[in-house]
Amino acid sequence: LALTCRHRTMKLSLVLFSAAAAAAFNGAASRFAVSRVSRASVVEMAKKSVGDLAESDLKGKRVLVRCDLNVPLDGKTITDDTRIRASVPTIKHLMEKGAKVLLASHLGRPKDGPEDKFSLAPVAPRLSELLGCEVKMAPDCIGDGVKECVDSMSEGDVLLLENTRFYKEEEKNVPEFAEKLAANADLFVNDAFGTAHRAHGSTEGVTKYLSTSVAGFLLQKELDYLDGAVAEPKRPFAAIVGGSKVSSKIGVIESLMEKVDKIIIGGGMVFTFLKARGLETGSSLVEEDQLELATKLEKIAAEKGIDFILPTDVVVADKFAADAATKTVSVEEIPEGWMGLDNGPDSTKMIQEKLADCKTVIWNGPMGVFEFDAFSKGTFAIADTLAELTGKGCTTIIGGGDSVAAVEKAGLAEKMSHISTGGGAS
Repeated sequence: LALTCRHRTMKLSLVLFSAAAAAAFNGAASRFAVSRVSRASVVEMAKKSVGDLAESDLKGKRVLVRCDLNVPLDGKTITDDTRIRASVPTIKHLMEKGAKVLLASHLGRPKDGPEDKFSLAPVAPRLSELLGCEVKMAPDCIGDGVKECVDSMSEGDVLLLENTRFYKEEEKNVPEFAEKLAANADLFVNDAFGTAHRAHGSTEGVTKYLSTSVAGFLLQKELDYLDGAVAEPKRPFAAIVGGSKVSSKIGVIESLMEKVDKIIIGGGMVFTFLKARGLETGSSLVEEDQLELATKLEKIAAEKGIDFILPTDVVVADKFAADAATKTVSVEEIPEGWMGLDNGPDSTKMIQEKLADCKTVIWNGPMGVFEFDAFSKGTFAIADTLAELTGKGCTTIIGGGDSVAAVEKAGLAEKMSHISTGGGAS
């Protein structure tokens, strides 16, 4: 597949923010061409969204909508309904056009079939409130019980299917499962930005059995924003890439090399890069099998003239715990038996200085274990800095579940240019 500048731009958006893999839209109506590169799908642009469909395309039709309703629960109580609310525009549009709307989603990570704590049942009442009509809960996502529910639907009705991941075949994208899921529908709408990059039964598999597959409004909005932000970014353009493992961010870093002026590395992956430089890293997380890659990535950055930024000091702990003993040390002096869990103050100051002149910043992954107060300062300082830069005209895009969670925990989400609903690997 030949890559144009636009293809590379969309590839970067896909890799960074779990955006829609082309496979999610390979139905006849959307005409995507797909290629796997750097563990992400490259999209040959010819997108079609639900807004492009005429009322005659939807009225009376059974529309399977892959939403992202993977909301946090405390028992049966929803603690954050952001993803549910984000799904409403597409659902309402379909209802108003007279479609029979079937909602599919996963929730959590069930291991061995149905588990009550992972049921989507708590979502139905909240959806009913938001939509102003009763959303019925199906007993399953496939099978005779679902067919009976669908057969009794009227135009404008909404049916919530049970957790697709109650079947192992969902994540394995087993054709027989996807076919059963598609059996009750006439067309497919993918509005699950957070999972569209995954070739699962409910995202990619169903498109093989439905002639029309299009993007929902949320998915389209995310793609359009991200594509616009990175196609012709205001410079300097910086990316902050955090998280625990280099292996999980290879695609992110490689794609960024094509676009950014500065890359700031944070989180646990820092120590793989430090080890690759020949430094001692104590008991910090290091991926020994990625050392060669880490060296290669730094070399590529240097060849491209990219400012590749690693911390100079870190907060280390004697154990991975909220009450661990801590101290701040230079990255060249990490003691044996101690692990790095956050950036130190000198590193934070340096990063803030590096970001000061930036006009576009993408943040994907935290600087440390921000869930523990003792190791949250580096992450929250970056959040504060980005909020301040946004106020000065910088475009700030927050993507990746942990980054979004950190910004929300800091109470700064409203001060960023764009918060992705996608998560890092929902």
